Amino acid sequence: MKERVILHSDVNNFFASVECSNRPELKDKPVAVTGNPKKRTGIILAKNEIAKKFGVSTGQVIGEAQAICPDLVCLPPHYDLYEEISEKLHQLYLQYTNLVEPLGLDECWLDVTDSLKYLKMTGKEIADEIREKVKKEFGFTVSVGVSFSKIFAKLGSDLRKPDYTTVISKNDYKKITYNLPLNSIVGIGRRLEKKFSSIDVKTIGDFVKLEDAFLSHLMGINGTNLKKALLGENIDEVADYYALPPPKSVGNGTTTIEDIIKRKDIEKVVYFLAEKVSSRLIKHKVVAGTLSLTIKTNKLEKVHKSMKIKPSNSVKELASLAMEIADKIWNYDFPVRAIRLRASTLTNANALQLSFFDSKKDFSQVAEEINRHYGKIELASNMSKFINTSKHSQE
Repeated sequence: MKERVILHSDVNNFFASVECSNRPELKDKPVAVTGNPKKRTGIILAKNEIAKKFGVSTGQVIGEAQAICPDLVCLPPHYDLYEEISEKLHQLYLQYTNLVEPLGLDECWLDVTDSLKYLKMTGKEIADEIREKVKKEFGFTVSVGVSFSKIFAKLGSDLRKPDYTTVISKNDYKKITYNLPLNSIVGIGRRLEKKFSSIDVKTIGDFVKLEDAFLSHLMGINGTNLKKALLGENIDEVADYYALPPPKSVGNGTTTIEDIIKRKDIEKVVYFLAEKVSSRLIKHKVVAGTLSLTIKTNKLEKVHKSMKIKPSNSVKELASLAMEIADKIWNYDFPVRAIRLRASTLTNANALQLSFFDSKKDFSQVAEEINRHYGKIELASNMSKFINTSKHSQE
């Protein structure tokens, strides 16, 4: 069997890097993306390298971070922007191979085995070229691991940051990785790390010495599979980007700039969310059979309801059905602070490709085609009064 050449590309400090790239004046300042910059009780979601040198860490309370870094610039997250940049990165990676498998918004595996011959490059050379292209085109950096398997490529990208290529070959993977802490591996969280530490299993090398029966008892089949992967015996395939399965659900939510109470204002926010959900359903070529709406008051109380619907990915239909739910669960008698819309029970749309201006085609589908060909347009252009894009999130 041909030895694979797999890359793992990881954007360094993704959220903060995107913000700094978008605002060049922040380049030389300590920057953090936070839950709510106006509330010191929020947490740090991401930080740039300058802030990191001051000791600012992800998950830290904003007040604590500002105490050790008084000049810290705190910014709210812009999730739509991060998703847009993530998709553009995918397109860059696809220049090298169709075997591109995302891990979150900021990480991707690439299997370039079959690309080496026609590109006349080594895996390291491809990784170095990707790093230079990302710097030039996006204004931030990635770290890339190059190895014969996904697990060691991922470990490689984590070893040296920022902006570095680390090669872990089949000849030296044990020497390079077996002394690393066990929590270096994706899938070993705090709970498992604590269990293993209690029996003096603290490194990857300690882990691979454990008996299969013990690992099966502790972690099930995942334990023995992980051991095989770390022994270099189990080589998982990198998925084909164009054959990735659709998500199990699609949701978007937003916290409004000001509290709203009138039905017409809630309807405008619901339409905005329906546009976002519809766009992603159409992108994945699926329709939703269940729609859920959650409304949060300014007292942080929540009401929620789901309903089965005729399978759809239409903006108009999703918005109309969401308002049906709203009318059932809400009396419009208390101020609303946040709204979330979620579509689930997703199935393949199985739609025939109609002509661009077919009268039977939903306008949301036409809008998607315009977006793809000519750039982004907004259906809910009058939402600026209510929608705070810094508090707009999706799942």
